[in-house]
Amino acid sequence: MDEYFYFDTYALVEIAQGNQNYAMYREGIKILTNKLNLMELAYFLFRIGKEDKIEIIFKDYLKYHIEPSTNALIGAAKLKFLQRKKKLSYIDCLGYLIAKENKVKFLTGDEKFKNMPNVEFVK
Repeated sequence: MDEYFYFDTYALVEIAQGNQNYAMYREGIKILTNKLNLMELAYFLFRIGKEDKIEIIFKDYLKYHIEPSTNALIGAAKLKFLQRKKKLSYIDCLGYLIAKENKVKFLTGDEKFKNMPNVEFVK
């Protein structure tokens, strides 16, 4: 499987926890993510007492960081506004727009994105 996916924070957390449903996304996958998703992952690791892993994981994933374009930033604000009943986070909206802009699937297990186009939904 040699394709790109945008890893949102949900996916990063599940991978960090060893969720076997995400195992296939660690081999032969080209990853995109954003520093904001890594920041949320760091928060999760602090929360579960694994702060010793943060630098290692950050260093591992930082090479996959993609800077958001102005269009992605504006699109994320628009998506959050249009989908305000779902209460999507800004970071999730931004990741979704970065994925869309780069023509890759948005990898998540977040129920709020389950039936949206361009989403690879994995629990």
